Amino acid sequence: MPHATQHADVATVVDAELDTALRGGPFHVALRAAIAARGLPLQRVQHHLSRHGVKVGVTSLSYWQQGARRPQRPESLRAVRALEEILQLPEESLIRLLAEYDDRPAAERSATRSYRSLLAASDVLGQLLDELDSPHDGGLHTLGHHERIDIGPRRELRGLESHHIVRAHREGVDRFMAVHHGDPGCAPERMTVHALENCRTGRVRRHHETGVLVAELLLDARLRAGDTFLFRYRVEDGTGGVSREYVRGFGSPGGQYALQVRFDENALPVRCHRFTQHSPAAPRSSRQELALTGHHHSVHLVEPRVRSGVVGIGWDWE
Repeated sequence: MPHATQHADVATVVDAELDTALRGGPFHVALRAAIAARGLPLQRVQHHLSRHGVKVGVTSLSYWQQGARRPQRPESLRAVRALEEILQLPEESLIRLLAEYDDRPAAERSATRSYRSLLAASDVLGQLLDELDSPHDGGLHTLGHHERIDIGPRRELRGLESHHIVRAHREGVDRFMAVHHGDPGCAPERMTVHALENCRTGRVRRHHETGVLVAELLLDARLRAGDTFLFRYRVEDGTGGVSREYVRGFGSPGGQYALQVRFDENALPVRCHRFTQHSPAAPRSSRQELALTGHHHSVHLVEPRVRSGVVGIGWDWE
């Protein structure tokens, strides 16, 4: 029996290490502890992932558990969720550690949307687009996109104006799905959408819990493959609490993106900055301070060619 007792002691230690790592992280330590607790070589882990329809190399798995690299791409995040099931871990235990890894001050982290809320909004968005019979590929490639965000006197996101320049890459495209994700506490049922130029507002869908609004914009022309088109619309919001950032996610590469945030003269932030993320679960990078312009109290960023991921501007009130 001494051998059985010895194995039991080792298993207890391994499980204790895993429990500690899952509670406190970091991600790579928790992943390494989970793989060790299940006694799986990386080749077997890779095999289990392939059975879940996810392809990840053994080298990548090794890098992840060493902390040399972090899962960031959508396919990699799918792999992390599959790993939670394969390694018999609590749901979102590894994803949470990815989302919590961030070297920003705690006050700044608490001012931003959580990965969980962004994930929920993404799921809801898919459901709303399905209701509007919108295909995954809308048939339009963005050549240019300029957004202007207005922050009101109560520090609220008062509204936004969006100007798109697009090119059709298939025949017969005649609509565009505009998406707005309000700040925490917002009321999508009180938001309104106004078609400003070269389009008309069609069906609108809203989801109160996540603050997501999707509006169908009917273009004033049926586009042929290769045709370009310009249109503008505005979303009136003003229903949420104190706004602290605006982010725009891109599922695929595109053309130029410009984001301008304009503040009411009676509600000016003390500092502003831009940032990017490879994915909602990835740490923020490319942080750069932005200075307010004098007369119009605005800041902006320009991405000459967007890549998949997240781009945004954040600000501090005091």
